[in-house]
Amino acid sequence: MRLHRLVLTAFGPFGTTTEVDFDALSSAGIFLLHGPTGAGKTSVLDAVCYALYGAVPGARQSPGASLRSDHADPATPTEVLLELTAGGRRLEITRAPAQTRPKKKGDGYTTEKAQSRLRAYDPEKGWQALSKSHQEIGEEITQLLGMSRDQFCQVVLLPQGDFARFLRADAEARGKLLGRLFDTRRFAAVEERLAELRRTAESRVRAGDERVLATAQRLAQAAGSAAETPLPTAQPGEPGLSEGVLGWAAIARTGARERLDIARVAADAAEERRTAARVALDEERELARLQQRFAETERRASALEDGRAERDRCEERLARSRKAELIVPALELRDAAEREAVAAGAARDRFRTRLPAELADATAAHLAELERRYRQELGGLDAARRAETRSAAIDAERAALDGESAQDDETVLEADAWLAGWERTRTALLAEVEAAREAATRTEQLAARLASARHRLDAARRRDALARDIDGARQELTAARESALAAHERWLGLRERRLRDIAAELAAGLAAGEPCAVCGSAEHPAPARAGDGHVDRATEEAALTAHRAAEQARVRADQALGLLAERHTTARAEAAAGGTADAAAAAAGAATGDPSAAELAAHVVELTREHGDAHRLAAGTHRARENLAAAEREHQERLDQRRHAERRAAVRVSRREDLDREQQALEAELSGVREVPGTIADHADRLARRADLLAEAADAVRAEQSAAERRKEADGRLADAAFRAGFDTPQAAVATLLDRAAQRQLQNRIDVWQAESATVADRLAEEDAREAAAREGASPDRARERYDRAEALLRDASAAHSAARERRTELDRLSHEAVREVRVLGPLRAEYERVARLAALAAGTSADNERKMRLESYVLAARLEQVAAAATVRLQRMSAGRYTLVHSDARTGGRRSGLGLHVVDAWTGRERDTATLSGGETFFASLALALGLADVVTDEAGGTRLDTLFIDEGFGSLDEQTLDEVLDVLDALRERDRSVGIVSHVADLRRRIPAQLEVVKGRQGSTVRHRLG
Repeated sequence: MRLHRLVLTAFGPFGTTTEVDFDALSSAGIFLLHGPTGAGKTSVLDAVCYALYGAVPGARQSPGASLRSDHADPATPTEVLLELTAGGRRLEITRAPAQTRPKKKGDGYTTEKAQSRLRAYDPEKGWQALSKSHQEIGEEITQLLGMSRDQFCQVVLLPQGDFARFLRADAEARGKLLGRLFDTRRFAAVEERLAELRRTAESRVRAGDERVLATAQRLAQAAGSAAETPLPTAQPGEPGLSEGVLGWAAIARTGARERLDIARVAADAAEERRTAARVALDEERELARLQQRFAETERRASALEDGRAERDRCEERLARSRKAELIVPALELRDAAEREAVAAGAARDRFRTRLPAELADATAAHLAELERRYRQELGGLDAARRAETRSAAIDAERAALDGESAQDDETVLEADAWLAGWERTRTALLAEVEAAREAATRTEQLAARLASARHRLDAARRRDALARDIDGARQELTAARESALAAHERWLGLRERRLRDIAAELAAGLAAGEPCAVCGSAEHPAPARAGDGHVDRATEEAALTAHRAAEQARVRADQALGLLAERHTTARAEAAAGGTADAAAAAAGAATGDPSAAELAAHVVELTREHGDAHRLAAGTHRARENLAAAEREHQERLDQRRHAERRAAVRVSRREDLDREQQALEAELSGVREVPGTIADHADRLARRADLLAEAADAVRAEQSAAERRKEADGRLADAAFRAGFDTPQAAVATLLDRAAQRQLQNRIDVWQAESATVADRLAEEDAREAAAREGASPDRARERYDRAEALLRDASAAHSAARERRTELDRLSHEAVREVRVLGPLRAEYERVARLAALAAGTSADNERKMRLESYVLAARLEQVAAAATVRLQRMSAGRYTLVHSDARTGGRRSGLGLHVVDAWTGRERDTATLSGGETFFASLALALGLADVVTDEAGGTRLDTLFIDEGFGSLDEQTLDEVLDVLDALRERDRSVGIVSHVADLRRRIPAQLEVVKGRQGSTVRHRLG
């Protein structure tokens, strides 16, 4: 890799565009990069790193740090351009960080995203664009250079202070640096992977042991108090746990089987005792039952004997009642005849009161004769009565026809009067409908104009409010600009004062025996002193923070003013706009410029009034149409009414003529029967009532005579039936009669006595009951107690047997489960032991790893050995063959071995630690180490050639002879067509190295000057 040209614009301390010509500087082989403290020497190296990797070195990539120059004009964008050759290709890389810039239109600032561009040079076509993607450019550069940003910063930008610390660092610090450079993360990943596999296998073995132990706990719980020995005390992961659990389970199963046999024998004995007690209990219960049955039978026999007299009386009474039942039919017939006679006499008495006095004692024949006469007279009046009824109906129909005629005449007159004004009414209704339709059209037009006017009124109000806000925003922007300018001037002043006394500030950090950060010397004969009014770093940074805060406030105020201006312009345009729907308002606005809010408000009020009036008139459109439709329906109804009335009048004339002819015929028929009082119908009704009364009276007289004859006949039959039944009189027979319920009650009592007598006789004849009665009294309660005790003993024995059987079954099942868990655990334990050995070996904790070196440390030790060998070649030349760097894998104290670094002094023949080197010796040893590391990393990166190197500081600690030797070594690099840039403040180097790049600082930013001879 060779650098050709670097162009910095508004980057770091460089406020304008600055170009560095590396081709001119590299022509001398060695060139010097120098300048005052804070001028920007390191910023040149930062720009190279930023162009290649899009970021500055890690030590200066602090959060929130900006790459943009504070000296740059706001319109000048920050940009870095680097032209280089890498992998045989001429490339140009341009990068710009994210930054703010003024807006192209309007006021304020906008933020631009970071940009990257990569171009390649073609001898025939010139520069050709390759990519604008950050990711693609980063991948391309990393592939061409073969190293990461950290490796580049260590190999190309050789930081001597870092390597001096590397010489004095312990093994852990060296391991971190070497790990970043040689990317040994894969070996560390192997260690982590083995450790993870070990932890996983260990957790699986522990989980298996926990399952075995859980099964053992369940075995102990199942064995209960019968367990003869305690469970094994081994914990999960300890050896011997599985074997102890299996042995304990075998002992527990043997004990459970023995207890099961004992419980089975005890349960069988308890079952036999319970059976014998049950038989004894049943026998005692049977004896007690028979004795109780015989005693009860004797009591029932005594009770039957005591009730014998009562039973005889009931049997006799029931026999007499059944004899008296023979007269019941005759008695019922006599009672019926009596009731019939009484009813007939009452009916005869009722008709006597309704007949004339001369007919009160008339016979039935006489009454029937009078009825016949009335019936004959009534038959002669039927035809006259029908004629009289029809004549009255005709008179009623004539009256109805006269009423209908008057009603139809009134309907025709009313219809004629309404139809006479129909045309005038219809014209008025049509006019009302048309007026409502026109009002609806005008309402829509006024609504559009009103909406436009209201929108303009709102815009005018916003315009006026925004105008007031703009005045306030302009005042705020003016104040912010003044504040930002004052803060900027204050910061620049403080910065200039601090830079004048920067030597004193650096001297304050010097310590006896410690190298200077500028020249690298450990001796400090005359450190600078701070003068009056010295400005420290904190004061400058506070001023810078205040300046940035003020600038941000100015930007925010400027952006706020621009936003208000845009909104004011929009509101003004909306308030001044007027379409065809609001031509009057637009004309008024054009005459006076921007229309005021008051004018627009008055116009909105006027349009609102007109729109309300039109809307109220348009709202009657539906009502007007409904009125017109109703009037047209009524017109048709009036026409139909008049036509129907005329048709009904013609029908009535014809009907009235027919009724007149029928009335004349009826008058002629009634002329012969007009001598009867009242109407013929009334006279006929009187004759019919008289005939009906005479017929009913004749029937009542005949019924009374028949009832008296039947009663006399029934009395004779009753007396004859009583005599045949054995009674002297009918009254004596009636006295002994019982109803059906009383007879059933007596019969039931007799049946019960008979059944009880038969039952008692059968039970007295039972042989076993008599024998039981002769024995001693039974004791079933004592037998029950003996049985209950035997039953309780059997339950206890059965429960013990069931528990022993379940315990034996559960122990067998859990033992099989434990065996299965142990079998599954075997391969897991073997895998754990294998992985644990590998992990311990890679982690350096295994006894097989004699030097206790981790795998990553082992790889880094090999790399460090290569670096020491490469560094020794230059170190021997720089030290005139005195010093040699060697790698040591010996352990120091209790730490692990592998990354020790010693120096062999050829003058003494002793090997000692690199921390014992002096300041100058440390410098050229670290320089040799840096160059050796660069060679090894280059080879690791695939042999990528590094034609440009930078060495940062440390030359001030060398004497003249050593400095000459170091420069000779660096000059040897030039022989390999390399160029070396030395960054240093040492004045003697300016005399020794003619090619120089000087960085000059000033109030407007830093610049560079090339000195080539």
